Amino acid sequence: MARRGAALELAVLGLLADSPMHGYELRKQVNGLLGWTRLLSYGTLYPCLKQLTRAGFIAADTETTPRGKRPRIVYRLTAEGKEYFTSLLEDGGPSAWDDENFGVRFALFARTSSPTRVRILEGRRSRLEERLENVRTAAATRRERMDAYTRELQRHGLESVEREINWLTELIDRERADAFSEHEDTSTTDKEK
Repeated sequence: MARRGAALELAVLGLLADSPMHGYELRKQVNGLLGWTRLLSYGTLYPCLKQLTRAGFIAADTETTPRGKRPRIVYRLTAEGKEYFTSLLEDGGPSAWDDENFGVRFALFARTSSPTRVRILEGRRSRLEERLENVRTAAATRRERMDAYTRELQRHGLESVEREINWLTELIDRERADAFSEHEDTSTTDKEK
């Protein structure tokens, strides 16, 4: 899933797993899922829909409309699409925690297994820690050549990454605690039998 457009594909499949939608509604929902920083155009959405239809992961049904109105196409997930979507959700490899895909993956965490969520969160945190160290090292060597605005922008960027690392650590700790308490509940129930 490291290819460009994978986040859009995952978002579309995730939304269609909830219910069928026509293109306008799907675009609106995908924009909500991707967040305010990335607005999706129809020129991006429709090629993705066509590709998913050709692959057999979604089907396009024509919806009847009142006379004189153009019929709408409603997209729905196929059985193959559900299987493919499930396999994508369980992929916790490097592409799942990169900048392009992490937001969509995180938005779909409720459908992802706990071990996969932890793997993605740890991968994201590791990637950001590495990036943070590289930026700090570069900043230290170039600090005297930077003007005040460049230094301020760099400081803001570093603080943002540090906040995200702290947030990820909290999520990982919470996820592990929840998994541990579920394991303890299961062990207690088994002993009572």
